[in-house]
Amino acid sequence: MAFSLNNGGGGGRSRFRGTGTGSLSEINVVPLVDVVLVLLIIFMITAHVMEIGLEVEVPKVTQTRETTQDLPVVTLTRDGETYLGEKPANLNELGALIKQRYPKSDAVYLRADKGTIWDPIAQVISQLGKAGLKVNAVTQPADESAPARRK
Repeated sequence: MAFSLNNGGGGGRSRFRGTGTGSLSEINVVPLVDVVLVLLIIFMITAHVMEIGLEVEVPKVTQTRETTQDLPVVTLTRDGETYLGEKPANLNELGALIKQRYPKSDAVYLRADKGTIWDPIAQVISQLGKAGLKVNAVTQPADESAPARRK
């Protein structure tokens, strides 16, 4: 099987006017280069994410345990303000304050607003850990009749 251009019988238009009966032997490498560059960019972006990014799925609270322990309650507001019971408390003095007010207590309830950023919560947990207190998180049971939301 042979191909030829402008073989005299076609009378149609030709892309290569004036070249006679030449064959098309050039390969267009521009699309190949474009695809390779796009793949390189995608690889560079995803390689960085694969090293650092860990996908963590936090558990939903479907079950809560009723407790009858009478423990002090540390509350964190959305703004990061710390309260011991109903009174404002200094974060740096929180452990000593709990030991002073509740000398027999070895644990506390930590109640934080769901909109609180993580840093104040971590700081409170760290201070309570330094004071030798166990931290119990206060949660609400999830409404199992409502459809689950994904963020």
